[in-house]
Amino acid sequence: MAYKITDKCVACGTCAGECPVEAIAAGDPTYTIDPAKCVSCGTCAGVCPMEAIVED
Repeated sequence: MAYKITDKCVACGTCAGECPVEAIAAGDPTYTIDPAKCVSCGTCAGVCPMEAIVED
């Protein structure tokens, strides 16, 4: 199951640098996760300081 970024995101970019498959990109106003690329590893959720990343 892919992860998604909620509206709690403050666009700090921490998650994007940690994603091993580069599924996270800067969006407007928050970052987004490409569900086709996401391998559901949970790394992004583990590093998000705002707890804005959840399983979809």
